[in-house]
Amino acid sequence: MRKRTLFFSLFLAMILVVKTMVAQEALEPRPSPMAVAIIKFEDTYVKIVYSRPHKKGREIFGVLESYGKVWRTGANEATEITCTRDIKINGKKLLAGTYSFFSIPQEENWTIIINSGLGQWGAYQYNQELDVMRFEVPIEQTKVPYEPFTIEFVQEAENTNLLLMWDKTKVSVPIEFL
Repeated sequence: MRKRTLFFSLFLAMILVVKTMVAQEALEPRPSPMAVAIIKFEDTYVKIVYSRPHKKGREIFGVLESYGKVWRTGANEATEITCTRDIKINGKKLLAGTYSFFSIPQEENWTIIINSGLGQWGAYQYNQELDVMRFEVPIEQTKVPYEPFTIEFVQEAENTNLLLMWDKTKVSVPIEFL
């Protein structure tokens, strides 16, 4: 009986040791890591959570990301924008809250889409009926290519712009704090 108890105890201890060793393995980093862009103005902040795909020598717009097709504006999960108070985006009022942020790249302009559907992987479940707003903005060509897709805020005096940059393409979306 003691041998059986000892054997069983050693067996359980061995299982726990192996399980602990497996649990300690490091997670592989995502090829398109998550990033956050934040701006604060007085009592309001705007936060964008997105994933950063990399160019890796590929042709981006018109090839990897097709023209005329809804894009998650990043990689992995759909990009999300949160604002703590009402703001204006491209002159249109956006109520405080969290929204998905999609875009439709074109050769000369992009359609920006703010959508109330949350928790999406990519744009596969995109539903146009949930659009809160959509508008077009022109693209600009940058002098230097951006290897990772980058979202950042730039504030100059009272003006704030949300910049979307990848490869040699830049899109600027005006934001006004109310």
